[in-house]
Amino acid sequence: MNTRNDIVRDYGIATLRIALGTMFIAHGLLKFLVFGLAGTAGFFESIGLPGFAAYLVAPAEVLAGIALVAGYQTRLVAAATLPILLGALSVHTGNGWVFSAPNGGWEYPAYLVVAAIAQVLMGSGALALDRRTAPTVAALPQAA
Repeated sequence: MNTRNDIVRDYGIATLRIALGTMFIAHGLLKFLVFGLAGTAGFFESIGLPGFAAYLVAPAEVLAGIALVAGYQTRLVAAATLPILLGALSVHTGNGWVFSAPNGGWEYPAYLVVAAIAQVLMGSGALALDRRTAPTVAALPQAA
């Protein structure tokens, strides 16, 4: 039987999963809709990465984001995002701490790396396709 603490933990894990997934969807769509894949490829080349990587990274971010939001293969998907996040971290490492610094700092990509690792370790939490049933507070006995 789930305890109230188990349920709160599961929803906390789900909150992290959904936020991480939403971030990936937003960053992937940014590459498609704002910069365009050609523009993103040009940026990648300007920082020493192969331009074709943009054509892999953008759809990978969107698909990973959708899978995370849905809670599908959460641990595997979160682990698969680590190379993308570590690549972003390496790009921003020399720019200083604050992400609002010129060319962006490294604290936000570092935080995302930690969040993805935490998701790998914790799994999907509540409201996920990975789970057969979602815990509900109503199913718990009432506190005395």
